[in-house]
Amino acid sequence: MMLDDQGMTEEWIVRVQGKEYGPADIDTLREWRREGRLLPENEARPANADPTTVADSAKEVPWSTAAAIPGLFDVAALAAASDGRLTEAPLQLQRRSFGQILAETFHIYRKGFFQFLGLTLLVLLPQICSQLTTALVQTPQGSEADLRALAGGSFAFLMFVLSMAMWPVYVAGIQILTAEIAGGRRRGLVAVLNDAVRFWPRVAALCIFVYGVFALLLLFGLVIAAVALAGSASLLLALFALALLILQVWMFGRFFVNVLFWQQFAVLENAEFIDSLRHSRNLGYSGRDLPWFQRPLWRGAFIASLWFAFVLAVTLVSERTTLQHSLHQLATTQDPQTLLQQLTEAQQARGFDVSAFALNLLQKVLQPLLGIAFVVLYLDSKIPSTDSY
Repeated sequence: MMLDDQGMTEEWIVRVQGKEYGPADIDTLREWRREGRLLPENEARPANADPTTVADSAKEVPWSTAAAIPGLFDVAALAAASDGRLTEAPLQLQRRSFGQILAETFHIYRKGFFQFLGLTLLVLLPQICSQLTTALVQTPQGSEADLRALAGGSFAFLMFVLSMAMWPVYVAGIQILTAEIAGGRRRGLVAVLNDAVRFWPRVAALCIFVYGVFALLLLFGLVIAAVALAGSASLLLALFALALLILQVWMFGRFFVNVLFWQQFAVLENAEFIDSLRHSRNLGYSGRDLPWFQRPLWRGAFIASLWFAFVLAVTLVSERTTLQHSLHQLATTQDPQTLLQQLTEAQQARGFDVSAFALNLLQKVLQPLLGIAFVVLYLDSKIPSTDSY
């Protein structure tokens, strides 16, 4: 907190696009700066600079810039920007269109590609080691092969655990790196990782909760499908299964909206476990005064849908041979036990599929785009839709 000569809190008036806002203290100005509502070049003056105290009434109140307010902006970073060493501008004041959000997503991904690739390798390398180990230990039966399979299986399991342990660091790193690049700042991968590790306990707990609930909801759907198949000859049981399916879809959609922005609040806002979920829900249901296609909920749902469609396309292309064989076996085999055995033998006979591995690798490398898009959407949602400060 800054004090003037009389020991009072110093406040400022800022002028943005011809309109004056304030008086505001340094904490409020910093909040406006973080939200992109105040830029270094915006005009500013102390609130106690009364126009009536100016000797010549024809003169205007002496305005400076927000960059001159002590402790508000990074003077060194601004100097670097004026020298051409920092080309990115602070966040804009107007909300982006959906196309601009996607364009900004690809721009950030391209600008920080190697840092995002480094974050991806944290979870990708253990997964690759696990898959390659599983493929290599598929040897003919025998005592030596059994020991080899046991060792390989144990190593693959450890790699899986390591990949899961690195996931919270990956999630936090995506948020931090995207926000830094969007704000025009350069951060090395090591610095990002140091910041991301601090969020590991909170992000890990939220991952267990969020992904666990989604898994339970999917399991609930599978149980409903089993009930529907078992009661195919009963109209009452079929109607009951349909009602449960509607309930499951409603619960899934409602929970999806509530946790749409939990990653951004947990990391970028440093919110605690419950606060992250509450703020995420509030942001998901915000923007009621906007057209539906500009609301964070629908934009987030559309971004997620685009990514899921891409993942589905990659999966169908990479597993097309297996899917064709499975459909053929399903049409010709009636015994479920025999069908399962045939599918297992077909998978073992297929071995390691290089094309499927390459497509899955491409999917993982592009996966940061989803996290980047949600960070950009979150930052854009922080910009007020009205002129009020």
